[in-house]
Amino acid sequence: MCRMFAHQDMSRYQPLTRRLRLNGQSTSIRLERAFWKILDQIAAEEGLTTPAFISRLHDEVLLSQGEATNFTSLLRCACLTRAEMGAEAALLARAPELDGKSA
Repeated sequence: MCRMFAHQDMSRYQPLTRRLRLNGQSTSIRLERAFWKILDQIAAEEGLTTPAFISRLHDEVLLSQGEATNFTSLLRCACLTRAEMGAEAALLARAPELDGKSA
């Protein structure tokens, strides 16, 4: 089990810093490359650039919570939530197939 985690490509967890604007302010966000890849995918599915998606998410957090404390952690958790949603969707898609095998 640990083999699939321990033997992953090292570039996946190398940090990468990107510069972008949040609320008109220039800032930088440092995340592991695997998280950037997921954020790029989410943004593309939303029809946005990654900076535009992150800026929109930041604005929504400010509206709902008043501040965006530890925003990089929020981005990582958003990626995990997305991965969990994908795993659940895959299980649901396989449910009829699995039901047929148990009959």
